[in-house]
Amino acid sequence: MLGVCLKILLPHLNFSLQSRWKYTLLGLAIFPLTPLFGAVSMGWAILGTLLQQYRAVVSRPLHRGFMLLSVLLILTASFAYNKTEAFVGLFNFLPYFVVFASFSVLIQTVSQLRQLSWMLVITSVPVIVVGLGQLLLGWATPPQGWIGFLGWAIAPGGEPPGRMSSIFMYANSLAGYLIIVFILELGLWVEHWRLGIGETRETRETREHFLPCLPLLPCLPSLPFLFLTLAIILNLVALILTNSRNAWAIAIFACLAYALYQGWRILVATVSGVAASVLLAAFAPTPIALLFRQFIPRFFWARLNDELYPDRPVALLRKTQWQFAISMAQDRPWTGWGLRNFTVLYEAKMQIWLGHPHSLFLMLFAEIGLPATLFFCGLLCWIFVGGVQLLQNSKYVEAKDKTILFSYLVFFIGWVLFNTVDVSLFDFRLNVISWLLFAALSGVVYHYNQQHKIANEKN
Repeated sequence: MLGVCLKILLPHLNFSLQSRWKYTLLGLAIFPLTPLFGAVSMGWAILGTLLQQYRAVVSRPLHRGFMLLSVLLILTASFAYNKTEAFVGLFNFLPYFVVFASFSVLIQTVSQLRQLSWMLVITSVPVIVVGLGQLLLGWATPPQGWIGFLGWAIAPGGEPPGRMSSIFMYANSLAGYLIIVFILELGLWVEHWRLGIGETRETRETREHFLPCLPLLPCLPSLPFLFLTLAIILNLVALILTNSRNAWAIAIFACLAYALYQGWRILVATVSGVAASVLLAAFAPTPIALLFRQFIPRFFWARLNDELYPDRPVALLRKTQWQFAISMAQDRPWTGWGLRNFTVLYEAKMQIWLGHPHSLFLMLFAEIGLPATLFFCGLLCWIFVGGVQLLQNSKYVEAKDKTILFSYLVFFIGWVLFNTVDVSLFDFRLNVISWLLFAALSGVVYHYNQQHKIANEKN
């Protein structure tokens, strides 16, 4: 019905598959810097997909699962403690389910995954540059003015002070964005590294035959490889400056994941050794900790064990917030208290405003109840398991594409880890990018599964 109405209202617009994909890439290119204009371009692609492929959008089993989840969320809002807040909270979920369903139909190939990764990596560079200017040069947006229209909120010295937040509202939001980019750019870097190794082995004889002097020159890496290397270094610097323990841990996990995937045992041992040294400096008994603190900068170990911020109010500690969220879930296990109601109840109890309990899953248990939360997690697991099965079993994914597919699985795990001790859905940029990448993985899995099904029917 919706697709028919759109066709009647917009009969002459060009919504071909190619044009919709161009709108998506254009939107993603400008979205981190100017989310309003980027959302318009991506929204155009979503509209076109609803026009051209509405039946595909609503017919896939996973999409129907999100429709059912939408009904469950509306029901939980109807039983909420504060119904107004709960119904407002639906906008952090329902529109993004449409984003997910539309883009999972539009995105079908690993090549598209690669293009999305490149676009996010390229656009992350100016975001990091602004963040460095914020900390080192005191850059800030004026309290009022046209620049606020772009969605920028640059606080001098970072928000909170001393922590890089760049154009994001808070340092943890920037850390969430950077860790997504870091995981994807590592995938691109590994892919280009493998291509470089393949070139030197497979075409060495050809190059020596036609250009005898070329082997005397050093083997220079490609420009994309150099760019990715510099982007990774910039990203690591920015991640350190966000002072986010969560992001640091996920970055280490991502490095270990790629190292294990590639079989780089020396790198696994190195990363594990560095991580263990920092943990021992932070948490080991005093004689051992003092030994490691001689060569581990205080910036790292004191942040991990909270010595950098020793006098924080009890109400701002994650342990306190998690305990309160668990008690909320125990009081109303079936329907929860309603979306956005944690803030209302926590402020009434602790006399301090807090937007969320720094754990998406505990927040959902408390606000929408156990059944709806488990159903939501089940839908996410559906996406992830499909990706793992495709990576392991599919004959249709070329070997050169598997690293990119693997990077999206690492992103998925990274997103889950980040949201285990934080909440990313309240940031518009993070939420859109996350659901776009979920959709990309889901769309590719569905497309290749359909190819496999068709091939089996022919046989």
